[in-house]
Amino acid sequence: MITEIGIVAGEIWHFLDKHGEVDLDQLVNGVDKSRNLILMSLGWLAREGHVVVNIHDKRYRIILRCEKV
Repeated sequence: MITEIGIVAGEIWHFLDKHGEVDLDQLVNGVDKSRNLILMSLGWLAREGHVVVNIHDKRYRIILRCEKV
């Protein structure tokens, strides 16, 4: 299962890289995996510091974390 979570995390990363900031529903509709698997993978990305998750107008918004160089 951990391998599948990692693979989906990569799909999420690529989706966000292409689309920029999205809400959770857009992410679930854009990545062809189950909502639960997407949430587990999103948690992994958030814990590793690769994404930022905020709430705006009662909706979760997700964006890749931009590192300042």
